[in-house]
Amino acid sequence: MSEKLQKVLANQGLGSRREMERWIEEGRVSVDGKVATLGDRVDAVAQLRVDGHLLSRQTEKPVCRVLMYNKPEGEICTRHDEEGRATVFERLPNIRLGRWIAVGRLDINTSGLLLFTNDGELANRLMHPKCEVEREYAVRVFGEVSKETLNRLQKGVQLEDGEAKFTSIKARPSDEDSMNHWYNVTLSEGKNREVRRLWESQGAQVSRLIRVKYGTIELQKRLPQGAWVELPLDEVNSLRKLVQLPNETDSLVDARQNKLDHARLSRMRRSVKKHRTRSAEGKTKQSANAFEPAVSPRKNERKRRKPR
Repeated sequence: MSEKLQKVLANQGLGSRREMERWIEEGRVSVDGKVATLGDRVDAVAQLRVDGHLLSRQTEKPVCRVLMYNKPEGEICTRHDEEGRATVFERLPNIRLGRWIAVGRLDINTSGLLLFTNDGELANRLMHPKCEVEREYAVRVFGEVSKETLNRLQKGVQLEDGEAKFTSIKARPSDEDSMNHWYNVTLSEGKNREVRRLWESQGAQVSRLIRVKYGTIELQKRLPQGAWVELPLDEVNSLRKLVQLPNETDSLVDARQNKLDHARLSRMRRSVKKHRTRSAEGKTKQSANAFEPAVSPRKNERKRRKPR
């Protein structure tokens, strides 16, 4: 029985199906010695190589795991950054089989809920437009917004990459004297910077954006920024049910040990602070090394006197 190549790669935990499709288009994947193309199907005995390295096909099916991460502003959703900026993958726990896949992205100036999973099929379905998985954001907008503007945002606005709209908009209480107003908005797709672009299309300026919900999962209010918690089995299966996947039967999470009590919150905050301190020190050292003049070791060597 054959399956689509990108699905096989995703199920091996290499990344989401969309990411695997990009790898195939870039010529990074080969099947039985031939460069793969989109649309290729493979069976269980096909030899797969990624960047020239033979892929050892996992026969052991990993337990489906999902992490909830509270992303702070200033982090980017890539594994490595050429500019040395902090990434959302830096503090995630080690994983024995596969690797963590980010479910959707948040731009560098957006904070809040970011899900990670080791299940490529789950990640793909949660992100795919046809599954219409709802996302909810808390957004702070500068200035007054008219009812007509809110109606247009729910009816539909034409952006450069197609029509977009909010499925709901709810105003949140705010101070009468404040120039900022908070709204909770939901949408059922994840185009690049879609929430910001929708508001900007109406001349509104977004000054703060936080994702508070993805599908059935809400961001735990007590979870510190930069910290993560693994979801228990019932919440993992609520996501799987949402995208028509069978229930997972195993879990590595002990629900009793996963509660955000005072002691655990304190450990999380200390760990996040320690990581930030180390990152800052590392960047300081790199900057110092970049401007430190190279000294020839020969100039520092003392001339040995020749014996008389």
